[in-house]
Amino acid sequence: MLEDINNIPPEENEPKHEDKINNGKKIKKQKPKKKMNIFVKILLTLLILIVVFVTVVFSTSYIYLKNKLGKIDYVDLKSTEITINHGVDESLATYRNIALLGIDARSDTFGTGNRSDCIMILSLNEKTKDVKIASVYRDTYLNIDGHGLDKVTHAYSYGGPKLALNTLNKNLDLNITEFVAINFDTVRVVVDSIGGVEIPIDSQEVKYINGYINSLNKQFGTSSANITTPGTYKLDGVQALAYSRIRYTDGGDYKRTERMRDVFMAVFKKAKTMNISELNDLANTILPHVSTNISENEIMGMIPKAISFNIKDSFGWPYETEGKMITKVWYGVPINLQKNVSKLHESLFNEVDYEPTDTVKNISNDIIKTTGYGK
Repeated sequence: MLEDINNIPPEENEPKHEDKINNGKKIKKQKPKKKMNIFVKILLTLLILIVVFVTVVFSTSYIYLKNKLGKIDYVDLKSTEITINHGVDESLATYRNIALLGIDARSDTFGTGNRSDCIMILSLNEKTKDVKIASVYRDTYLNIDGHGLDKVTHAYSYGGPKLALNTLNKNLDLNITEFVAINFDTVRVVVDSIGGVEIPIDSQEVKYINGYINSLNKQFGTSSANITTPGTYKLDGVQALAYSRIRYTDGGDYKRTERMRDVFMAVFKKAKTMNISELNDLANTILPHVSTNISENEIMGMIPKAISFNIKDSFGWPYETEGKMITKVWYGVPINLQKNVSKLHESLFNEVDYEPTDTVKNISNDIIKTTGYGK
């Protein structure tokens, strides 16, 4: 039975709605997803808004565009600081792999202490211009340097983008040295900047949305109104962010991602009707919420090429995973890591019968020993 709440319920140690534990035992298997993951759509929507704007102004004023890009939070993280498993860099020489991270920041910062709730690997074949995207499930049980086996989402929290990239490279045999991060709080500021979005609220959502609104009001010092009855509302930024975070209704996290999609699609629909002046204001709103170690000159060089890129495939990873409670925390355990990494390389890089490095094999064996899954 659903109950009203006054504060945001704890999320970190709670199994997802559709993955609830049954007497401490297992749950469900994740299967490969051919449709683009909703979080992929969310992050790509924000990136598309940025790319569309900068592409428009690129032909107008080089200096103007440079000034806009100056609003981005640039991180001095060099490729020499990133760890790559032996032999991997050579085999992936024709691919440019970039980590796309959606950060659940409780303040307007990108530093440690914030989880990367959305983790994607964007792989660009620089010969064919084909782009493939793998979305890594946030609760995946992987090895994080200095912290042992843990949720991959915690890597960013423990050590920022450097540890996040090192974790992906170490566990998945990748050569990622670049990242782009976007703060999910961007939802709030973007919605406010465009004057709100119209969203239908049902009776189940009414029971939960006000707890999130109250918590966000306290966090941001705002005074957004509670919603007391079902209906269609013009939501402000706090209300829209609260709506997108609801997860305890029927459908659990699946329904939650639908809500996030609805908000972003409403924003995107409005953005398509904006004039240059309004797009300028939107860019001013979004860009300060973007963090990257890709230099301004690199971005400038990528913009003209972006038109020729083709998104060929998008899928979730691991392909097969089991839910398990370990020390009262829910994890998604890859079944097994070695096989999942081999299949990942086939999907992203067309490497048939890829044999993972000894590093990946050792981590895979550690996961099997710890969980008993994947023998």
